[in-house]
Amino acid sequence: MVIYYMNKNIGERRVDFFVEDKICVELKAMINLEPVHFAQTRNYLEAFNMEVGLLINFGSISLQFKRLSNTKYNP
Repeated sequence: MVIYYMNKNIGERRVDFFVEDKICVELKAMINLEPVHFAQTRNYLEAFNMEVGLLINFGSISLQFKRLSNTKYNP
């Protein structure tokens, strides 16, 4: 997705995976998930107008995952 600021292209965003165009999946490989990772996933949900997101972390001793919802979702 291209990002515009004041009608100028300033970059792009990229989600790791979309599942059936309904679920945004963001993958991490960190020791622990940090608030910035949750914020990034929420931003993707809003930018792509997706209702549900999954944040999955493979970097900790055991698998971590969190389901996130977009409160601004507009079908």
